[in-house]
Parts: sequence; C-alpha cells; structure tokens
Amino acid sequence: MVTIGGTGYEVIIAGLLSGLIAQLIKMLSYTLYYRKINFRLLVQTGGMPSSHSSSMCAMATSAGLVSGFSSVDFAIAVGFAMVVMYDAAGVRQAAGKMAGILNRMTEDFYKHHSEHIPDRLRELLGNTPFEVFVGALFGIGWAMIVHQYFAHTGLF
Repeated sequence: MVTIGGTGYEVIIAGLLSGLIAQLIKMLSYTLYYRKINFRLLVQTGGMPSSHSSSMCAMATSAGLVSGFSSVDFAIAVGFAMVVMYDAAGVRQAAGKMAGILNRMTEDFYKHHSEHIPDRLRELLGNTPFEVFVGALFGIGWAMIVHQYFAHTGLF
C-alpha cells in the first residue's frame, strides 16, 4: 500500500485539488449566471478565486503541515507561491491591459477592412489583488482539509 498522508503526495494532491475546485467554482458561477456551460473556463486564467494562488498556497500550507513550518521545504514553497501570486495579480493583469489596447488599435487600423481583422487577444489574463487573496485563503483551507482527511482516515 502506498502512503499518501504526510508525504509529498499529500502536497501534490492538496495543490491539484485546490486548483481544480477553484476552476470548477468559476465554471459553476458562470453557468448559474449565464444559464449555459462553458468548459473553457476549466483551463482559462483569471477570475474569482485565483486558481494559481489557490494551488500554490495549498501546496505551501501542505508542505508546512507535512514537513514543519520551519522547514526548508515550506520556505521554498512560500517563496514560489509569492512569485506566482505576484505574477497573477501584477504581470498577467498588465499583459491583459496591453491586450485590450492592442485589440482596440487593431480594430481602428482595420476599420475599413473588417474582413482582415485578426483574432482578438484574450484580455482577462490576470487576477485582481482581491481574487489572489481569496484564492490564497481558499488554498490554505483546502490544504488543511486534505491534511485532516489523511490524518484521520485509516485508508492511507
């Protein structure tokens, strides 16, 4: 039998589960609001909660719970999570704003020849700081749930 609880497998499961559930929440909220299913939301970036932040904070928290909050594993995971969250809220959001500007410029440039307009660039690339914060809390919560599950079940 493979041991999962208290190992790196637990860390991976916490991160994957947290990110997947965050993406499912985005799809579910879209479905409830627009009354149609959009499976693309499962793989797109941006939105509430930030699945990048959720996954990374789940992995960092899980690493702390498994290896100790004073371990090198936890320190590396926190550092990596901070870079990913900064990227989600800063760099990718700026890239989304730039995509919006380029889309408008392209439309203006081709306004007399609309048949030549290239595909629009995706503008919702990043997250707001609030979406990143909620994603981080979501990930921390899921890491604790996963850890408690493996600690209290005799299955693994």
